Amino acid sequence: MGIIRLAVTALLVIGLLAASWFALPVWDVRVSGSAHLPPAKVARLANAANGQPWLWVTGWRAHALEQHPWVLTAKVIKIFPGRVDIAVTERVPVARLRRGGREVVIAADGTELPGAKPTGPLLQGWGPDRTAEALQAAYMLRNFGVKLIEFTPSGLTVTTARGTLWSESVDSLRKYARSVTMYSGKRVNIYPWGVSVQK
Repeated sequence: MGIIRLAVTALLVIGLLAASWFALPVWDVRVSGSAHLPPAKVARLANAANGQPWLWVTGWRAHALEQHPWVLTAKVIKIFPGRVDIAVTERVPVARLRRGGREVVIAADGTELPGAKPTGPLLQGWGPDRTAEALQAAYMLRNFGVKLIEFTPSGLTVTTARGTLWSESVDSLRKYARSVTMYSGKRVNIYPWGVSVQK
């Protein structure tokens, strides 16, 4: 008797799964917020393409969308009986990073953005990775037209449209960034105790 009950339960589950596939398909997918990724690719990454079973569209199945480097956030909303709304926030290219002999475009959080057009200042350096600090420096000094940031174990050198700035750390730069004035053709040095200007 137990075997029969188990077989009937298994058939019911299989029947319900099959019914969910055919009876409630996704028939309308609406994507918002995507500028770089085509809407069809967003839907495919979210496993929510037309014809897919609507009941099977879940956050867990949309994991591939959330893992895509261009996607900062993603929200999938199901609307009965077959509509799926996908709202994405894409990362924005802010800088170029020279790494291992090649140049890549990165977002503000350091994520490499494949296929992005080169934009923003060039970040490069050696020693411990200071990409996060270089990105913070580029943001703090954005009004000065940052072109290049070079990082080394001893500090960050920022080349702007008007002059050059050096700081041993992003913390020192943060302390004095609001009061910094760039002098044409001169080098501004920022130390934990103050600022100096050199020719």
